[in-house]
Amino acid sequence: MSNITAERLSPLGEGVSITRHSSGGFTLLHVGWVPMLAAVLMSGIGVLAIGTTEPSLAKRQLVFGVFGMLMAAVMCFPSARQIARAAWPLYAISLALLVFVLIPGTPEWLVRPKNGARRWISLGLFEFQPSEIAKLAVVLALAQWMRPGSELRRLGGFVMPFLLAAPPMLLILIEPDLGTSLMLGPAVLAMVLAAGARKRHVAMLVVGLLALAPLSYPFLKSHQRERVDALFAQLKGDDRYARDIGFQADRAMTLAGSGGFAGAGLEHARALVRHNGLPEEHNDMIFAVVCCRWGFLGGLATWLVGLLYAFGALLVALMARDPFSRLVATGIAGTFAAQLVINTGMTVGVLPVTGVTLPFVSYGGSSLVALWIGTGLLFNLAMRRPRGNERLGAVA
Repeated sequence: MSNITAERLSPLGEGVSITRHSSGGFTLLHVGWVPMLAAVLMSGIGVLAIGTTEPSLAKRQLVFGVFGMLMAAVMCFPSARQIARAAWPLYAISLALLVFVLIPGTPEWLVRPKNGARRWISLGLFEFQPSEIAKLAVVLALAQWMRPGSELRRLGGFVMPFLLAAPPMLLILIEPDLGTSLMLGPAVLAMVLAAGARKRHVAMLVVGLLALAPLSYPFLKSHQRERVDALFAQLKGDDRYARDIGFQADRAMTLAGSGGFAGAGLEHARALVRHNGLPEEHNDMIFAVVCCRWGFLGGLATWLVGLLYAFGALLVALMARDPFSRLVATGIAGTFAAQLVINTGMTVGVLPVTGVTLPFVSYGGSSLVALWIGTGLLFNLAMRRPRGNERLGAVA
């Protein structure tokens, strides 16, 4: 394949020259294998960890994982242009589904509330969570919108991506699902930075959010305020919430510490988890099970594999030859990294419990399949090269 010209990417590749190829095609040796390998490893850790206390759910998770891999393979076929064209329709569909789960009077066999939340659509053999697809839809839609010419470096243009992400964030918050709603913020912030937003605009936003965060406390729901109170009490060594709203966090920390350096082993860990009564041990609190069974080494290995996935996604972004691909990879990396940090942070007691799952590891078909679809997109964008007549710098 012969090289012919070099162009500057704007605004993503401002000041950076890249080589353009005379014909399209793909290569099997690319950085997309990095997040793919990390996804396989994390999925394996998840099946084994879930099997510690829920062997039947571990088998279901394995089935979800295989289906997710098949979906990832399917995502390798469309071109970046075709993916971009599907971005806004997918965004609209995800909004419609998020509205659908909130419609009062919907039959419970179709939308069944759980713990007071309306997040799932029953499809018979499994339940589908629209918010998982919405996270990916927002990334694709914003990548399509933030093309050259979107005036992102102006204040009005800088605000627009956050306004576009606001409707799904609000709908997910109403379900209620505060944790998933918060996942969209880091993704949007990472994308606007990668798209060339002015650093002073980003600094203004971050400082403003940090200043407003304490003021939001009175507007939180009672159980959310209690979780914040429990976190601060826990950090001060006050255990008054340990048998109440702070029970889950207290049990998670206890079990994570019980694994010691090398872990308690399968049978001992299974007994510890069951006798301590950790809620959602196969889902939100799976990292505590990982640390209990495999100890500090297991927790560290899980974190390193997670960082490998995020690093691989960023490599895909850096190697991308058009802004759309670069922004999609950046958004996926931002969402994944935020989810990894928040889940493990709440498990070890440095962040409040928000119901955020550990990507690829926590039990859940919708989450796992959506993550594999995102991984398939990363693989697709990494292996494809633009055609000689394809305009770099935008995907229409």
